[in-house]
Amino acid sequence: MRKLKLQVQMTVDGFIGGPNGEMDWMTFNWDEALQRYVQELTEPVDCIVLGRKLAEGFIPHWAAVAADPAAPDQAAGLKFTDTPKIVFSRTLSESPWPNTELATADLTTEISQLKQRAGHDIMAYGGATFVSGLLQAGLVDELHLFINPVAIGRGLPIFQSLNAVQPLTLVQSTAFACGIVVQHYEPRRG
Repeated sequence: MRKLKLQVQMTVDGFIGGPNGEMDWMTFNWDEALQRYVQELTEPVDCIVLGRKLAEGFIPHWAAVAADPAAPDQAAGLKFTDTPKIVFSRTLSESPWPNTELATADLTTEISQLKQRAGHDIMAYGGATFVSGLLQAGLVDELHLFINPVAIGRGLPIFQSLNAVQPLTLVQSTAFACGIVVQHYEPRRG
């Protein structure tokens, strides 16, 4: 069965966005080691799942990067553009993006079916509502939390909707020169 990985940027105090979704707190001066970590994390991924709100910025951004031969992160742009994507939406009736399908059914059903399909790992990117839904339903197999060296006091959390304690096993904690610490966890099940 395929694994669903979550890669998300977070603040030290546990928010993935400011109160209005602001992302101005993120660290962007990634060092080579962090770029390599992300490349290794995404290399076995052959499907990306996204919430609609994030997809509206994510897909066009990476398509523009992929189309720019001078972009320093063009390889990442190509990876994100060429990898098939599934966008979860309750409002769209058809996908406005190439290489992208819409998922409109129940999140648990859709992700469970995706995991059963042949293929490699699935990567989840999304905003607070989408990510919270994945975590609440116990669908995430690996959490890769990119903890940025900043506290913002209030914002959009992703763990507030859990119905029960969700024990996690720390697989690896890696500090990078830019100040980001990546915490890799796996849920303890059963």
